[in-house]
Amino acid sequence: MRKIKALQVIVLLIISGLIGYYFGVNKVSVSWKNYKPTVAVVNKEAPASLTSINLSPFWIVWQKLEDNYYDKTKIDAQKMLTGAITGMVQSLGDPYTMYLPPVQNTSFKEGLAGQFSGIGAELGLKDNQIIVVAPLVGSPAEKVGIKAGDMILKVGSEATTNWTLPAAVNKIRGPKGTSVTLTILHQESEKPLDVKIVRDTITVKSVAGWVKNATDIGGVRVPKDTAGKVAYVRLSQFGDATNIDWTDVINDISLKMQSDKTIKGFILDLRNNPGGYLADATFVASEFLPVGTKVVSEDPCPQNCIFNVQRNGLLTDTKIKIIVLINGGSASASEIVSGALRDNKRAILVGDKSFGKGTVQEAEDLGGGAGLHVTIAKWLTPSGTWVHGKGLEPDIKVSLDEKDPSHDTQLEKAVLSLLK
Repeated sequence: MRKIKALQVIVLLIISGLIGYYFGVNKVSVSWKNYKPTVAVVNKEAPASLTSINLSPFWIVWQKLEDNYYDKTKIDAQKMLTGAITGMVQSLGDPYTMYLPPVQNTSFKEGLAGQFSGIGAELGLKDNQIIVVAPLVGSPAEKVGIKAGDMILKVGSEATTNWTLPAAVNKIRGPKGTSVTLTILHQESEKPLDVKIVRDTITVKSVAGWVKNATDIGGVRVPKDTAGKVAYVRLSQFGDATNIDWTDVINDISLKMQSDKTIKGFILDLRNNPGGYLADATFVASEFLPVGTKVVSEDPCPQNCIFNVQRNGLLTDTKIKIIVLINGGSASASEIVSGALRDNKRAILVGDKSFGKGTVQEAEDLGGGAGLHVTIAKWLTPSGTWVHGKGLEPDIKVSLDEKDPSHDTQLEKAVLSLLK
């Protein structure tokens, strides 16, 4: 995906979730006191496809609402227009193609920039149900027990049935210090649960890493006499600062791996990573693959839709064993990296099946602060796999121990596999 000022192509887990990491937003403030029933319309030339469409019903309904609706204070031209545009976009039935009014669009950008005010959970849509793609590490959502895959049945007293992602984000986000009550349903439960969450400023540093002795890794149980070290990097999203953060961490770890031969391998943790920029996914995958290797492709392919490695990575030596951790919160760009490393026989995947978001969005600012995200293509792994709705199956399936959250069985399996 190419980052440019006016136009950005974004791979979304909306997650859209980055909307959830999108990521929360304050409710749009609308003043009705200056209501005027007559609308001044600024015309733009209509697309050619509209020459055969009769738009008179639209204007007839508009006029009848203005003339006949009993509560004139409820009629607002801008809100009606926004609703019409939103409905037009929703008619495609694609949760990742969406119109974002100014507040939601700003929130989306804040999420990619790594800071926003809310509960710290990436949201998505599955079977028309608002779900949690992933709670952010250390966020208010994670602290109260929100998990990847949780269904959000209500926000406050409002049922989320048939909600859009922007609508969910709009309701859930809010100023620091305020609270919101969510009715959630855990995947392993049959009974909904009400959870009160106090919103906070969420700052997302997308990359963190370390090199440790296997016996010193928290949550991992290995024999006390186990010898060997492991390099580990946690990548939480592919946002505005990811490449810079990644480079800083990898430079340090690479130097340690060159000088310390007791390091047995490298773990890339993409669990609960909802995605982000396609260009950043290519950048990260390029750390492990030789120049010219295919990372991902787009379909349909009008032009320049095959993304290959174009830089010299620091961890391309095939003697370095690599394991990628994934789970149901790994979506979009994180699935691109996982698929590229596995298809090119550079890594094995450990954990649970990934989310399954295999489309690419083009994001455009429309002026006045609003934005439009349009799905423009499928993305395919190097072997031609489309993960949409299916996800990536891990090579080694390991689920977390629900009864003991402090025991990271997935990370433990990755560590033991490297030490073999």
